[in-house]
Amino acid sequence: MKIYTNQFGEIEFDENMIIEFKDGIIGFEEYKKYLLINSGEELIMWLTSVDEPEIVFPLCSIRILMDEYPEESGSEPFGIVKLDPDPLKITINLKAPVYIDQDKKSGFQKILDEDNLPIDYILFTEN
Repeated sequence: MKIYTNQFGEIEFDENMIIEFKDGIIGFEEYKKYLLINSGEELIMWLTSVDEPEIVFPLCSIRILMDEYPEESGSEPFGIVKLDPDPLKITINLKAPVYIDQDKKSGFQKILDEDNLPIDYILFTEN
């Protein structure tokens, strides 16, 4: 199978690479099938809709930021990243993580009712 995106050009993939979001992503509930694109060397991964390839969510693994984060059985938590030309303004949403189970090829988004998890956590800081 193939899709074409402005960001990545033509992407060839197998059906078994598709991650199914039964309820979609908040605000994009009608889109259920996604690919997780990662070169293996980047901090940011790209959750790309198979049905509408121009819908792309930049994701970052929350585990690289904090070890103690609410778990969901077998699923890895990712935060949706809000990009900005200024690296010091790039944020990650820790309040509404996207959980992905790579083995089951399934995912879901969950809003966490915890005051210590911000929507706009600054990803990079100056030293």
